[in-house]
Amino acid sequence: MSAMRNNVFTAAQTFNRLRSRLNTKAVHSGARQPFKFLLCGDPMLVSNFRTMLLAGFEGDSIPHEAAATLETIVPGSGAFVDRTDARAVLFFGRVGDRDGARLDTLTALKLPVFAVLLDESATATSGPANAPAAGAVEDYIVPAFDFERLRTRVLPHLIDACKGVEIAIGRRLPALRATVAQKLTRDAALNALKIAGASAVVDNVPFVGVVLGAFMSAGDMLAITGVQMTLMLQIGATYGKDPDVAQMWELLPVVGGGFGWRALARELSGFIPVGGIVIKAAIAYAGTIVVGEGAMFYEQHGRHLTPADARRIYDESRVAAMQFARDVLTRIRRNGEK
Repeated sequence: MSAMRNNVFTAAQTFNRLRSRLNTKAVHSGARQPFKFLLCGDPMLVSNFRTMLLAGFEGDSIPHEAAATLETIVPGSGAFVDRTDARAVLFFGRVGDRDGARLDTLTALKLPVFAVLLDESATATSGPANAPAAGAVEDYIVPAFDFERLRTRVLPHLIDACKGVEIAIGRRLPALRATVAQKLTRDAALNALKIAGASAVVDNVPFVGVVLGAFMSAGDMLAITGVQMTLMLQIGATYGKDPDVAQMWELLPVVGGGFGWRALARELSGFIPVGGIVIKAAIAYAGTIVVGEGAMFYEQHGRHLTPADARRIYDESRVAAMQFARDVLTRIRRNGEK
């Protein structure tokens, strides 16, 4: 318990050092970015999709700014389509509707086109590995048209195609907040990984960000902590809060608790003979995932992680970190054999 208090205290000191460097204006600006999605195809499926994305508001009213983000169009009708602020086109239909659809008129809009096709004989959702590029169409097959099926691949790819407006999407469409927060967390984890991986200091195994129980160069520690603090601001803004550094004091127990990072460092160092840099990158990645998951949990439930919750997230992040380290080590060995 005293070790956890010490970590939280040290985290608070680090927050104080970095708070003036955080660009809350940039987060606030990101939360206000305009966007819209163009919807077309089967009218019933289009209506169902609108209902899904506009769920989650308190009371019976739907804010105009939320409803305005979903605009219905008719492909091939000759009607003018206003592309202003449009980020993607979604075509909804059954598998048999695909060939007769005028998808060529959609690709002409130079936006990513998601063809979401219902196939009740399918056993699972399927689709491409990545979101469609601008002006390209990708097919997504769903066995049932419900939120659970769409959020496994369609919705994450939709958010991937909306770089720069993710926070605004979550703020206006509550149903997408968890998907947005997960994407922001992945992006931040990769940034932390790059910072740690680029470091020339490989002699010590660090903790990540504000989890400060081991040795880390001051530059790395501050940079990664900055990434994590910005992530917490972004997740808070996604869930409707105005970006405010003071809010992060609520989350100090989440990021300052030290959920087993010494154990993770020992496990990684036990099988990676190349040492510090790979271990540092793996811990930076996993640690930032835990920070993002902890912040998202707090916004969703209004309370901090319990020890059981923290352990679950730690175990999942540990697996990701170990796999990352193994992949890097495999590439290093392959390069050495060439």
